[in-house]
Amino acid sequence: MMQRRRTRQINVNGVGVGSDFPITVQTMTNSNTEDIGATLIQIHDAAEAGCNLIRVSCPTKASTQALRDIVKLSPIPVIADIHFHYKRALEALDATAACVRINPGNIAPSDIAEIVSAARYNGAAIRIGINSGSLEESVLKKYGEPTAVAIVESAVSHCHRLEDLGFTNFKVSVKSSDVRTMITAYRQLSNEIGYPLHLGVTEAGPVIPGTIKSAIGIGALLADGIGDTIRVSLSGSIIDEVNVGQQILKSLGLLANCVNVVSCPTCARSNIDVIQIASALEQHCSTIQKAIKISVLGCVVNGIGEAKNVDIGVFGFTDGIAKVYVRGEEYDTVTDDHVIETVLDILNNLESPEN
Repeated sequence: MMQRRRTRQINVNGVGVGSDFPITVQTMTNSNTEDIGATLIQIHDAAEAGCNLIRVSCPTKASTQALRDIVKLSPIPVIADIHFHYKRALEALDATAACVRINPGNIAPSDIAEIVSAARYNGAAIRIGINSGSLEESVLKKYGEPTAVAIVESAVSHCHRLEDLGFTNFKVSVKSSDVRTMITAYRQLSNEIGYPLHLGVTEAGPVIPGTIKSAIGIGALLADGIGDTIRVSLSGSIIDEVNVGQQILKSLGLLANCVNVVSCPTCARSNIDVIQIASALEQHCSTIQKAIKISVLGCVVNGIGEAKNVDIGVFGFTDGIAKVYVRGEEYDTVTDDHVIETVLDILNNLESPEN
């Protein structure tokens, strides 16, 4: 197991964020926040998909008024996203938001003090969210462009500002749409502060390119032990964001109690329909909370070795026939069309391995 960077621990309405807690997955609603019903549908769908924290945009007074009912009916903690208008932050905190995300570069210092006071009074957290696209003018003038060094300097200065106000229940993000800049900024920031880090490649793009950028950026940092909560930003469904975030964690062994399905890309040697079987198992197992690894391979080349080293292994033995192994032991020989039900039956009766 990789070692995570040690951080302070913060509380987001009962969800711990920091190195003592599991890495959480976030997303953000894209409905009109004033439409309480539509926003709650998205939140419940995200929670069902495994989202741990949800962020909603609060650009208007009407949206922060709606927030009170949204927070009350949400199954997971709600974070209010605030830009420019500090009063929206105060209203969101009064509406019992678990956290407010602010970019201190576009809020006056005196107004930041009011936000901190309200957060402290309401027991809420704050995220200092620095983006390469919205750095304060003084920093941009100094560096000429939003470099990693510039982004980190902005973040550190705002951390010190909150510390000077006696507030430490906060996390920090230093996002960029450029993956290299994002990785460099987070690595540097992790050496300069001890607060939890919220990872993300901002404005990553449509689902496929955005997934790849996010997997590279977020994954590289997590592999270094950096990061405590993540949000994948895609121009697509928020459920896609949650699923991609979970897959990034799963691929690094950082998502507890989940079923991990591995499968081969298939070739002319394949004796079973790997694509259909693996896709169906991934869908069936997406909400099962067991630390189980399943392999589905098309032939004996790697199939036998993989099958003996996972909890449930399937490989094509001859044309249309699969062998099934359970924790290293041969379990059954079944036809292609019975693989899925056989694996699911085994899964239902198989407990997670002891740590």
